[in-house]
Amino acid sequence: MSTAETAPPVDITRSAAEQALDLLRGEDMDTDEAGLRLFVQQGGCAGLSYGMRFDTKPEEDDTIVEGHGLRVFVDPASLEYIGGATLDFEGGLQGKGFSVENPNAESECGCGESFRT
Repeated sequence: MSTAETAPPVDITRSAAEQALDLLRGEDMDTDEAGLRLFVQQGGCAGLSYGMRFDTKPEEDDTIVEGHGLRVFVDPASLEYIGGATLDFEGGLQGKGFSVENPNAESECGCGESFRT
């Protein structure tokens, strides 16, 4: 678990936290232990893509970031690619859902779901 006093490795906006917490509760998951796993995987037109899923608890080597009541779990390999990123949620008719604003990405595909470092 990361306890550094610097900026968190992933910033979580209030709208992302509220949306994820609503979804977690809808799945009857304990929001004190469960959280959103944010990870990077091979794929997408730019080479790497973001992935998200709910986990009931963190893995032993995860970095745990908490923001606005939401716990986000990031494995060490993914943290190398997304450290300093912001997890956001945009709703409404033109909203695109969850998004990751990643300062480490050199380029992104047109849809914003894959990137290259």
